[in-house]
Amino acid sequence: MRIVIQRVSEASVTINSTVRSSIGKGLLILLGIEESDSEEDIVWLCKKVCGLRIFNDENGVMNLSVLDVDGEMIVVSQFTLHASTKKGNRPSYIKAAKPEVAIPLYERFVAVLQDFSGKTVGTGEFGADMKVALINDGPVTIIIDSKNKF
Repeated sequence: MRIVIQRVSEASVTINSTVRSSIGKGLLILLGIEESDSEEDIVWLCKKVCGLRIFNDENGVMNLSVLDVDGEMIVVSQFTLHASTKKGNRPSYIKAAKPEVAIPLYERFVAVLQDFSGKTVGTGEFGADMKVALINDGPVTIIIDSKNKF
């Protein structure tokens, strides 16, 4: 499971000209799921997201978590995070999980993140053509892969 976290001052997901989710200060999380992902990956990543100290404290030092700043979160599924570009110029998505595996894991990731944060987490729609808008604050962008824990 691979995520790209962007610290935002605001973000939104629009589907068919309708805003599905929007947040103010918080995290936009792009989530890529592969066939071998499990509950263990979900729990580890959700704990990491909630504890990641990437918001500024009163001294301007990144020392606070999204929970510390009462931030919001949106999770958007993005199978292209598992693109392989080793051969040729057309990416291969062979490592990305098929919908029958990915959808339940995506939904579980959102549920566990809500449990850990105690807040509703915004979402996109799995497989939809989404327009994601954000103002990256910093900019701060972090990539975390549950297969590279140590």
